[in-house]
Amino acid sequence: MKFILHKAETRGHANHGWLDSYHTFSFAGYHDPERMHFGVLRVLNDDTVAGGMGFGAHPHDNMEIISIPTSGDLEHRDDMGTQQIIRQGDIQIMSAGTGIQHSEKNKNHDKEVRFFQIWVFPNKKNVKPRYDQKSFTDADKQNKLLTIVSPVGTNDSGLQIHQDAWFSLGKLDKDFHTTYQLKNKENGVYAFVIEGDVTINGEKLNRRDGLGIMEADKLEIEANTNSELLLMEVPV
Repeated sequence: MKFILHKAETRGHANHGWLDSYHTFSFAGYHDPERMHFGVLRVLNDDTVAGGMGFGAHPHDNMEIISIPTSGDLEHRDDMGTQQIIRQGDIQIMSAGTGIQHSEKNKNHDKEVRFFQIWVFPNKKNVKPRYDQKSFTDADKQNKLLTIVSPVGTNDSGLQIHQDAWFSLGKLDKDFHTTYQLKNKENGVYAFVIEGDVTINGEKLNRRDGLGIMEADKLEIEANTNSELLLMEVPV
C-alpha cells in the first residue's frame, strides 16, 4: 500500500477578490511538478465566489467535470441550452467531449457560493457533450458512503461519467467506522476531508486534507469527529 498525503495548508491558493480558490493539484498560476494529478484525477479546486460574481463563458473539451456545492446557489448556463441552479445537496456533471462553452455565476448578490470543482480525464474522447445533475439529502449520506458518480453504463445511484471512476460521499458521526471496498483493485482512491477529522488506514486527516491511496483493495475509515468525506476511486 502506498500513500500520498496533501495537507490542507500545502494547497495552492489564489485570491482574486471575487474568487478565492484553493488548488489540491497544479492549476492556473499554481504549478508543482509533484502535484500535477492523481491518476486520471486532474483538478480538485475548493472555490468561494463573491455575491453576484462568477466565471464568464469559457470552453472545455475532453474532460469530465464534477461540481459539488457546499453553500449558496451557483447558476450554470451552457451552449447546449442548459440553465440550472445547483446548491448544497446537488451534484453536477458535465462531459465536455467534443467541446462545450459554459458559465458559472453566483446567483445571489448578498452571499457567497462555495463549491468543489473536480476534473477527471475521460476514457473516451470526443463524445457528445452532456449535462446532468442530481440531488441527494443528508439522510442519503448519513453514516454511509453514498455513490454519487460512477462509470457510464452502471446502475449505481449516482451520475455517470466516461471513466472507470466511482465517487462516494458520506456524512459520518463521531466514532463511526466503515470499510470501503474498491470496485477495481487496480484503481487508487483519493480521499478528501470536506469537514471534520477522520482516520483512513491508520493515517489521521483533518479538514480539507487529501490522501491518495494506491495498491490497496479496501480502506478502513473511522470518523474522529462528526465529518464529511469525499472518496474518489480512479484509475492510477
